[in-house]
Amino acid sequence: MQPGYEGRVARGAKDDVEEDEAPAPSTRSPGWQLLIQALREQRRGLFVGMVVALCWTAVRVSVPSLIRLGIDRGVQGDDPLWRWSAIIIAVGSLSGIFLGLRRYVAFRNARRVEARYRDRLFAHIQRLHIAYHDVTATGELMSRANTDLQQFQNVVTMVPITTGNFLIVIAVVVVMLIINPVLALLALIGLPFVNVLGRRFSQKLHPAVLAVQRESAQLAGVVEETVAGIRVVKGFGAEPVQAEKLHVEADDVYREAMDVSRIRSRYLPAIELMPNLGLVMVLGYGGHLVIEGDLTVGELVGFNLYVLMLIQPLRMLGMVVAQGQRAAAAGERIAEVLSTAPKIVDPVHPKHLPSSAGGGSVEFRSVTFGYRSELHEDRLRAEVPVLRALDLKIESGETVAIVGSTGCGKSTIARLLPRFYDVTDGAVLLDGIDVRHLTRHELRQAVSLVFEDTFLFSGSVRDNIAFADPDADDAAVRKAAELAGAAEFIDSLPEGFDTELGERGFSLSGGQRQRLAIARSLVADPRVLILDDATSAVDPTKEHEIRDAMAEVMDGRTTIVIAHRPATIALADRVVLMDEGVIVANGTHEELLASNGRYREVLAAVPEEDSDADETAAV
Repeated sequence: MQPGYEGRVARGAKDDVEEDEAPAPSTRSPGWQLLIQALREQRRGLFVGMVVALCWTAVRVSVPSLIRLGIDRGVQGDDPLWRWSAIIIAVGSLSGIFLGLRRYVAFRNARRVEARYRDRLFAHIQRLHIAYHDVTATGELMSRANTDLQQFQNVVTMVPITTGNFLIVIAVVVVMLIINPVLALLALIGLPFVNVLGRRFSQKLHPAVLAVQRESAQLAGVVEETVAGIRVVKGFGAEPVQAEKLHVEADDVYREAMDVSRIRSRYLPAIELMPNLGLVMVLGYGGHLVIEGDLTVGELVGFNLYVLMLIQPLRMLGMVVAQGQRAAAAGERIAEVLSTAPKIVDPVHPKHLPSSAGGGSVEFRSVTFGYRSELHEDRLRAEVPVLRALDLKIESGETVAIVGSTGCGKSTIARLLPRFYDVTDGAVLLDGIDVRHLTRHELRQAVSLVFEDTFLFSGSVRDNIAFADPDADDAAVRKAAELAGAAEFIDSLPEGFDTELGERGFSLSGGQRQRLAIARSLVADPRVLILDDATSAVDPTKEHEIRDAMAEVMDGRTTIVIAHRPATIALADRVVLMDEGVIVANGTHEELLASNGRYREVLAAVPEEDSDADETAAV
């Protein structure tokens, strides 16, 4: 079973307990607040929808009265029946037109809200700091951006429809009171019970719906992880393990969904029963009045039509309550993301890097840093820093290789410079300016990072290379590919630079993907180029060719190379040896190899096949 999975299940169980103890939802909850905000933003469209709903109500409420007059005057009176039939058909057709228009306006408003909040949520997720994504499952975010957002926008659809139903109820009640107050009271006798049942239904349904959406998000997370890691799953023959995890999550969703179904089955029949009881009483007492001559047949038929017209809106009350609670629960989960403040933000008064055609100087000044959960800092114990009072200065145009054993802090240096994280103490400077005083856009244009774990996007080879600068011309794209040693294999592809890559570029070899990633970083033309073990998947001989080809680009550009292969390290102007978050040695590759035992131990840990190939490449 996947590490942390048991904890996630246990955490879900804990959440169930907390939910049971939670108070009844109110309009002050984050979900309702976000929902009200969304409705305010669409107030113009909602106003149009309400006007249409009002017109539809006026037309529809007139139909039973026309039927009453048609029976009394056309069937039992002297008026031509065809005239009343034509009037009823015309008014009914007009009602259908307003009904269609009401639904169109309702769905248009809902789709606008969905599009607006999807854009807002996506933009906010991109603004959130890396530490947030370190502890938040991708499937969880996908669930909030899709399933929850759909539930959220559905309630906007219901506003004009519910408004029309509400107006129908008011108009019908008024008309029934005018026709016969006693019959009206009999028809409405169940309304107080409907109100009480609706309120209790809402209180019971909210936590149950929230639990379903939470479990659905965990189920989506398992599916997303399995699909994204399908090669690992198949490589270890772990299909049964993932199937069992999915079974557990699917059972959780089923259990919570059945709780919702039990609540609905308990309250909805009672909510629907009350108006029908009123209809039975109206038929009984109204029939007696007709026999006694105190009520005409047309008035009884028209009154019954009004009662039937009342049943549907009251029946929809349960659906409206359920939809509102689902929307509030979804809004609560969306608001949780939107209310998370990015920890890495631009300064109020930013500084700017000096104009320079070459590389930039880099300095780590007494830097201390440790990773921690940005979401639950209050629950964590004091941590051991990854970097401890680290001092490192790299001159403009210098190439420095950072070497050390696993966990010594090499990659952390690569992530602090582009400000993926902020230092705990000390400062990171680029061209003498603290990176916290620069805008993220300017900083990350000046610093380009190539990761060991290469990620390519779906699209063409050209699109991937020109990712940082979509307007780059063909010449710039080809030059970057040539410098990265990728042009040769790209030309051999079926469509060359226009070849479409599949999911994450897995149709290419690891070395080919890394060369594309290097070419992508070169198109950005950064002041500082960071290669975080970026040639680990490249054949050692080819790696040497890549470094030779990149010499033109690296000349005059500050380059930080995090590597473990001697042939790569030897090409640096200077080598920095790290151990347990501090620098323990500094010098050229030859100097450290001759004088530092720890350096030799680190290099000796390189796999034998890599060492042999590196020696061949160096020769």
